[in-house]
Amino acid sequence: MDQLSQTFQALADPTRRAMLAKLSQGEASVTDLAKPFLKEMSLPAVTKHLKVLEKAGLVTKTKEAQWRPCKINADGLRDVADWMEHYRVFWEESFDRLDAYLKTVTAKEKPKGKKNGRKKK
Repeated sequence: MDQLSQTFQALADPTRRAMLAKLSQGEASVTDLAKPFLKEMSLPAVTKHLKVLEKAGLVTKTKEAQWRPCKINADGLRDVADWMEHYRVFWEESFDRLDAYLKTVTAKEKPKGKKNGRKKK
């Protein structure tokens, strides 16, 4: 599987996106990342999610004695951002064309109905 596909696969899961959101605020231990999910899943399941994020290059985990600090890897998101940039440009150009078209259509229309929105007596 290519790196971009692996990254999107990692981002497809809401648990992993929540972990990335937590890490965007700064470094966190595996235990800290696991806390919000322990009612719904086991610690080994949380660890598997972290491994998917690591394999995709989105998270780095180091070892300091008993502590396993994790941090977000911005380089892992760069490929996604570059890929999406192409489509952002496409959509902006499409919206600009639509806006220009709507301006020509609405400029041709004449106001219908009563003036100033008041009823005649």
